[in-house]
Amino acid sequence: MKSDIKDALALTYEPVAILPSDEKPADAKQFKPGRWGCVMFMLAAAAKGQTAVFDRTTYGCPGGGVGLGFGNQYVNFPGGQACFCHFLSTGNEHWETGRQVSAQIKPHLQPDRYDDFVKGERYLQSPERVQSFIDCLPIVDIPEQYVIFKPLRDVSEADLKPTVVVFLGDMDQIAAMSILANYHRPSNDNVIFPFAAGCQSIGIYAFAEARAQQPKAVLGLNDISARLAIKRLLKTDVMSFAVPYALYTEMEANVAGSFIQRHTWQQLRALN
Repeated sequence: MKSDIKDALALTYEPVAILPSDEKPADAKQFKPGRWGCVMFMLAAAAKGQTAVFDRTTYGCPGGGVGLGFGNQYVNFPGGQACFCHFLSTGNEHWETGRQVSAQIKPHLQPDRYDDFVKGERYLQSPERVQSFIDCLPIVDIPEQYVIFKPLRDVSEADLKPTVVVFLGDMDQIAAMSILANYHRPSNDNVIFPFAAGCQSIGIYAFAEARAQQPKAVLGLNDISARLAIKRLLKTDVMSFAVPYALYTEMEANVAGSFIQRHTWQQLRALN
């Protein structure tokens, strides 16, 4: 499937189609069951041309399981959801259960990950605030067995339509896609930027928008842990722009005749 947006904006990376499916693609990258991994590793691989697949035993981490639509996997975090609420905020060293779990998992974690578990990532102020964060997430348990990340160029007419198309771009390209998302709509708020894990911005938040009557694009990678992972892999500074498929087709149709063919955009890109 060819993308006019990719060509017109000269995107470095291939747009990534996200496709829930009951069929597992052959020769796809996949985490080992029960082993830790970051969904951003697979997003980067797909943006560079590979296909990746996840299921309910190979989503990489509890947040990734949530982000990919496999239900509330925070309950499977070491020590349960309560320990996760401390992990994302003030740490697990301040309460007895957290200290006990910390001792149990220490031999199995790298030092920096253990330090985060004990002292907290400090992304939210308190465990109670983390619980409200979880309560606000559009958590869903999809009926399909797999979630596939596939380069959009490899999606054929015979395939299922993607639920979401994810672009990775620099700030100029992200700005351009934000314009395209609003170009034809009667309102000005057709891009949202929720506070979420990187995988949740391209996954459940975009999935929720795909179910809406007027789906919006989801700007992401305001998660600095995800940014660290993707920057290590791609060696560049990008944001994610997740577009429900219905909006993607609208944006594609609006490339011709838009600002992309005018001098302001061309002058801006000439400065890079």
